[in-house]
Amino acid sequence: MKKNKSNFKDLEFKLDCRFFNGEKPCKFKVLCKSCKYYSPMGFRILIIKLGAMGDVLRTTTLLLPLKNNYRESHITWVTDNISLELLQFNPYIDRLFSFSHESVLRLEEEKFDLMICLDKEIGATALAMRIDAKKKQGFGLSQYGTVFPLNNESSYAFRLGIDDDLKFRKNKKSYQEIIFGATRIKYNKEEYILNVSPSGNEYAKSLFDKIDIKDSNRIIGIGPGAGLVFANKSWTIDGYIELIDRINNHKNPDTKILLLGGKSESMTNKVIKEKVKDRIYDSGCENTLSQFVAIVERCNMIISGDTLTMHIGIGLKKHVLAIFGPTCHQEIELYGRGDKVISTIGCAPCYKNKCDLKNNCMTAISVDEVYEKTMKLLSQI
Repeated sequence: MKKNKSNFKDLEFKLDCRFFNGEKPCKFKVLCKSCKYYSPMGFRILIIKLGAMGDVLRTTTLLLPLKNNYRESHITWVTDNISLELLQFNPYIDRLFSFSHESVLRLEEEKFDLMICLDKEIGATALAMRIDAKKKQGFGLSQYGTVFPLNNESSYAFRLGIDDDLKFRKNKKSYQEIIFGATRIKYNKEEYILNVSPSGNEYAKSLFDKIDIKDSNRIIGIGPGAGLVFANKSWTIDGYIELIDRINNHKNPDTKILLLGGKSESMTNKVIKEKVKDRIYDSGCENTLSQFVAIVERCNMIISGDTLTMHIGIGLKKHVLAIFGPTCHQEIELYGRGDKVISTIGCAPCYKNKCDLKNNCMTAISVDEVYEKTMKLLSQI
């Protein structure tokens, strides 16, 4: 059955204008025929990147090169609802959709010049196959229901997912280098693009006033959690408690420790705060994502595992000390503003969901090493 496509060239309305939507007046409130603000979308790009949130954030490094390569362009991004707040203030995204039945129906009716799918999730790759695009990059879904690379340049990124030896031992490329290679763009250490919302900024200011942290303080944000997907992704609670005590004993009253986290970190943060009495503050675990980003923005340094907190710190150009156990440290780019503590246990990295080892990759990391690197980074602030 043929789709009924309108020929907008025969209409008095300019359906390809980036300001036109057909449901209500555009922001200039002028009809197309007499409008001087007509701006054609030009080269239309669709990015499909649903999760995880840290990966969504570091995929934003592609946006500026895409805009530079295609000066007259229009970028649509589809992501999971949970990641929308990370992207909503991004100046290089022209349209932002949550992954839903409605957005899929809409995108199936549109045409694109370039479609980039950097997810291997079934929903994302299935959508990639249904998009009408002149060129496709990244990953798609085969007729057998299996994921495959859509272009030759994406083969390396594809193999990383199925070859543990390549991913764990041979690969030296960062995530950014990998996705830039998949999309045939030269990588020049492009930074994440993350902006703080005005409302989030006001919230963070109010919170810091309430807990009595001043602008003159040096703030070390500590995110002790790391989600529930991979075993041992978080450093030990005892390790963090001893680290905080040693920082406080360094006798610098202007340095404050701020606990960071979401709902899954509430118990961990509670235990740490109960054990550490001096110069420790809690940002709360009920903050929205926009509020959390604004809180991290006010920190000078971030200490965490391989988590969203780490990625937000990188995106906001903070000094970051990242602690690695079961995940690949080489895929993380710190842009010369941070350092890594990497477990030397033989079985890491492993990306396992469950680990029965009492002496595991995270218990093998000493407080001495984390403290030494913390103080070195702190001296640079």
